Amino acid sequence: MDARVSSGVFTSNHVPFLSNLQPRKLQTLRSISTLNNTKNIHPLSNVSFHLCTTSSSRSHGFKQVVNISKDNSCEFELSTLTALSPLDGRYWGKVKDLAPYMSEYGIIYFRVLVEIKWLLMLSQIPEVIEVPSFSAEARSYLQGLIDGFSMDDALEVKKIEGVTNHDVKAVEYFLKQKCQSQPEIAKVLEFFHFACTSEDINNLAHALMLKEAMTKVMFPTMDKLIEAICKMAKANASISMLSRTHGQPASPTTLGKEMAIFAVRLSREMQEISRVKMMGKFAGAVGNYNAHLVAYPKSNWPQIAEEFVTSLGLAFNPYVTQIETHDYMANLYYAIIRFNNILIDFDRDIWGYISLGYFKQITKAGEIGSSTMPHKVNPIDFENSEGNLGKANEDLTYLSMKLPISRWQRDLTDSTVLRNMGGGLGHSLLAYKSALQGIGKLQVNEARLSEDLNKAWEVLAEPIQTVMRRYGVPEPYEKLKELTRGRAVTKERIREFIEGLELPEEAKSDLMKLTPHSYVGAAIELAKTVDSAVNVINGSEVFETIR
Repeated sequence: MDARVSSGVFTSNHVPFLSNLQPRKLQTLRSISTLNNTKNIHPLSNVSFHLCTTSSSRSHGFKQVVNISKDNSCEFELSTLTALSPLDGRYWGKVKDLAPYMSEYGIIYFRVLVEIKWLLMLSQIPEVIEVPSFSAEARSYLQGLIDGFSMDDALEVKKIEGVTNHDVKAVEYFLKQKCQSQPEIAKVLEFFHFACTSEDINNLAHALMLKEAMTKVMFPTMDKLIEAICKMAKANASISMLSRTHGQPASPTTLGKEMAIFAVRLSREMQEISRVKMMGKFAGAVGNYNAHLVAYPKSNWPQIAEEFVTSLGLAFNPYVTQIETHDYMANLYYAIIRFNNILIDFDRDIWGYISLGYFKQITKAGEIGSSTMPHKVNPIDFENSEGNLGKANEDLTYLSMKLPISRWQRDLTDSTVLRNMGGGLGHSLLAYKSALQGIGKLQVNEARLSEDLNKAWEVLAEPIQTVMRRYGVPEPYEKLKELTRGRAVTKERIREFIEGLELPEEAKSDLMKLTPHSYVGAAIELAKTVDSAVNVINGSEVFETIR
């Protein structure tokens, strides 16, 4: 049986805790017949495709139209070949870690958890005498329903939903069925989902899904990415590189320092993401505890709700309508978008450095770069990363803009949108892993870096005119502009110019020692100390959350 990030399907081969389940038989690709004349049948499972050249097809502007034969068509089984989303198909192996949290299975599991935890909470409220404190045996039974929740259980909930046409009510009925055999719990079955609206359950489930997905999957991968870039920075701290501003040669830097910039930027944004508090509400149909107060008017329901929400590790939102306002989700997604934008910048810079020859890519036996140009070794990992970051940002932007908006005390538009949370995270995760894979293939080409520096002696115009300013030489900028702007500048010409300057001998000697390779300022030290900079930004609290 399958469970996917966006389609809601897992397989026992993909997720370790499903290994005891019977795997689903997936349809295989049958032999494809040879094309014959104008009617050609391709048996894919039991589906036939026909290439038609009828006048009706030409009327639509196409020479050939593919039609599915009504006689031979059947419903496709979900597999990597038939999944509508590439996350659930082609890229499943790279994003499946999100499936336990962001899939249909995930939302059902966390609904079950919330419903059970609420019943346990009710048993601790003195005024709710109808639900006495459970024995250790009863509590263990309920916890066992959470800990042992399986794919078969999730399928049973879906079977019930097929009758109720209501996903949350299906969970309630499932739990009532499961608990009929436990004497203590059987007496209080009607207190499952007590005083709850569906959104009381759903909003907490969604918050827990996000919290677990971020903590268990996204943060560790972000951390690996930052660590990999930090290693690049330190390993290349002393490798001089010609800078380019506006695409033109500029004051030299080091390759390592440029990598350090991205490590620090990504660390800063990861800290912002980690600061977003997942929030929850538990205030009934319109956020006022209406039913609660009618049933038990002496209970402090706002306080009870806060204790319940925070017991799940979430922050409490007391001012709500029927739904939690989703503002924290917008904050979270916008923060991830900013992280992704920085990584897009990184991907494009690395792409450019590869194009300049500053990096070579380690080739893998059997891989092909181009179907027609055998020599090609394309920067596909960074291109894949950039493309998926763009897709992720598009999804996350829509979620951020839509979810905080709901008509009056609530409309249902957020419900279908929330089912797509896995998409933005999935494409982000795929992008992070692609960038990591690309980083692992890079080899620095020091000869190419040196070649460009040796051709750019004009970049020493900046330090020369700056020293001239210090010692009062008239019109230093203008003189260097006349020497260098739009002209080929050689080592000899620069040194001849320095020799003719009226400067103290020590200053002149220092300028004579300068080369494009050595004129890198504090770049080496900045690159070498990148770990300290990252640790200062993140602090121990963030890394404890991640690890």
